Amino acid sequence: MARIDYFNKLLDVFREVTPVITSGILTVLLLSCVLFGIQTYFNFTEEVFSVGASVLANGHLHRLLTYPFYHKTLAQLFSNIITLVLLCGSVEKGVGTVRFLFLFILLSTTTGLFYSFLDLLREESSRSHTEGLVPVVLACVALTTLHTKMTKGFLCGVSFPTMALPWVFLIITTVLIPHSVLLCNVIAILVGWVYGKGWLSLLDMSDTRAGVLEKMLPFRLLRSFSAVMFVPASTEERRKTLLPQINPTPGSYPVQAYAPLSSINTTDTTAMMYEGWQNSTSTQPSPTPTLNLHGHGSAHSFGMSHGHFNHSHLPHSHGQL
Repeated sequence: MARIDYFNKLLDVFREVTPVITSGILTVLLLSCVLFGIQTYFNFTEEVFSVGASVLANGHLHRLLTYPFYHKTLAQLFSNIITLVLLCGSVEKGVGTVRFLFLFILLSTTTGLFYSFLDLLREESSRSHTEGLVPVVLACVALTTLHTKMTKGFLCGVSFPTMALPWVFLIITTVLIPHSVLLCNVIAILVGWVYGKGWLSLLDMSDTRAGVLEKMLPFRLLRSFSAVMFVPASTEERRKTLLPQINPTPGSYPVQAYAPLSSINTTDTTAMMYEGWQNSTSTQPSPTPTLNLHGHGSAHSFGMSHGHFNHSHLPHSHGQL
């Protein structure tokens, strides 16, 4: 029995530490895993799904949609999944699942298009293809920094200005995550800031449109899954989903314990009880001084006059009430 309780406590701690998997994040993860399985089975080259100068040179614009879900190695796939889950969950909770998926496609295609154009301008020897979820994640982080009211962020106990967090994550992802392209990640941060400034508002999706789409397939199917959280597009429904109302059972809250009647000295007093407290109708001398709202004590009690001790004129002290 003790082992079961210990195991349940470990599960509770794991649930508190682990981020909540939302429907949009789960959709992106499944598409990435499926595409990795297809690429591994058929042994496609990186030019089939990744982006680079050949996207514009050969007219392969469909790769702007596929490159975020494409990963060369299993290590790259796992590291990208962890980065997405840790850094993009708040974005979906802020805009809803439908708008998050639309935002994911918008940021990825815009970043891939700008990178392909700049890669086309470079020499052939310095050109490189890029893929993975990291550019979109960095764009979402940059977008979040423009809409947060926090001036400082904390990472591993170190305080950073909020606007510097995307660049901090840029350095970390470039060093730790394999096959990360620095130029593409920098473009992604700039694209996230451009979207956060509202300069791409003509391409954005409204909450009304997102509310209509979430009632259609495949979003209606995602909403039916109870194992993952589907974030609605409506602000009121989103608030109810993220902040559910708590209805405690009677007696679940602690009750304040009052002093027993036997411990109260009621000699020479006519006492009445109100909600467990003694309500005396007679005047009793108090051993404590009367507190003045201006911060001075009573002169009758201590003989204090504006902070000075008075020996001769106690009744006429300036601190007398």
